[in-house]
Amino acid sequence: MNLVFATHNQHKLQEAQSKLLQSAPFVALVSLDTLGFTEDIPETGDTLQENALQKAQAVYNRYGIPCFSDDTGLEIEALGGAPGVYSARFAGEHCSFEDNMCKVLQLLDGQTNRKACFKTVIALIVSTTTHYFFEGHIEGTIHTERKGIEGFGYDPIFVPCDDIQTFAEMPLSEKNKRSHRALALDKLIQFLKDNEAKL
Repeated sequence: MNLVFATHNQHKLQEAQSKLLQSAPFVALVSLDTLGFTEDIPETGDTLQENALQKAQAVYNRYGIPCFSDDTGLEIEALGGAPGVYSARFAGEHCSFEDNMCKVLQLLDGQTNRKACFKTVIALIVSTTTHYFFEGHIEGTIHTERKGIEGFGYDPIFVPCDDIQTFAEMPLSEKNKRSHRALALDKLIQFLKDNEAKL
């Protein structure tokens, strides 16, 4: 089956492609570039779930192909759960990953409580009346400085529980086994496998 991943983020696309090739080879992942969809999709929801569905819906409405999208938030305990749903634009509109990390590190300067949680929600649309959600989350802490060159987003400052490395210090193969997005993708892939005949 053809399945569109409604994202312009090449890092996310690579992670999803890697997992699908291993676990669900019957799925052909279609990128927005392949479709010629170059627009930025607004994220105006108040929750990760709303944003994920909004993005998937925009692409499904245009092409009518089964589609999924995700939204991810980093929730930091000492910041009252921020940046949360605003993780991608925490430092302002059109900010960079580096800008966002700088703001987090500045706000946590001198803070001993560095507990955090990464959450990903995937929205899958298979018809005009049917959609599903899959969630993954992982607990961890925010490092005092950037570590590693892999990954993207907040990966250089997020250390998952029971580890001493940030996500950015891990190879993709390792991160893909345990990250918040990987866990959500695992649930999506299991659903696709269980319902292959119906889809």
